[in-house]
Amino acid sequence: MSNKIALITGASSGIGRATAILLSKNGYDIVATGRRKERLEELRSEIITNYSYLVFDVRDKENVQKELKKINSLDLLVNNAGNAHGRASIQDGSLDDWDAMIDINVKGLLYVTNALLPKMKSGSHIVNIGSVAGREVYPNGNVYCASKHAVHAISEAMRMDLLERGIKVTNIAPGLVETEFSLVRFKGDEEQAKATYEGFDALQPQDIAETIVFAVTRPAHVSIADVLIFPTAQASSTMVKKS
Repeated sequence: MSNKIALITGASSGIGRATAILLSKNGYDIVATGRRKERLEELRSEIITNYSYLVFDVRDKENVQKELKKINSLDLLVNNAGNAHGRASIQDGSLDDWDAMIDINVKGLLYVTNALLPKMKSGSHIVNIGSVAGREVYPNGNVYCASKHAVHAISEAMRMDLLERGIKVTNIAPGLVETEFSLVRFKGDEEQAKATYEGFDALQPQDIAETIVFAVTRPAHVSIADVLIFPTAQASSTMVKKS
């Protein structure tokens, strides 16, 4: 029997990379996507099943359609690609930052899903990586929070729309996960990014990968619809116990 096939967006680092590795260990063939070809090449050495990769930016609608035509069938889609750009009030926000967050977190997820749904059959699964920011808004998080609220809403709507097709949909909403996320948000300011995770044990990409694998390996009659996962030191977007 051939392995199931999983496609993971944003697989060049962080949660996406950890998920690709762990899914491979659980018998999935992996299609990794991302913008950084060299990172996707490096990932090959960590995958023990069949591996291929596609290089594209999820914001590029035409290229998404072109590249994903190469996929013949798919059992699992992990919509992981996402970003935060800046942390500013509405009055001080950057239009370019707003465009980046909406284009990647919302439109990119939709472009990829739209291109791949024709390749998915009953018993397939879509996992969308949301955020606690999709449940509650925090100061200076305005557009990022809005984009993740959209992911939450889209996940719920997908679940309804795909019910008759027998495709499961899971939304996973992590709290603070120690990845390159903050480095991007703070425009490469390593000191500020590092401070985000100091004084407590943040979640690690492996923790989210394990949650994804749990969700997609349940029996056929079980659907894990929605998961909110925090480090023990976190109770909300703005409440973290630090030493």
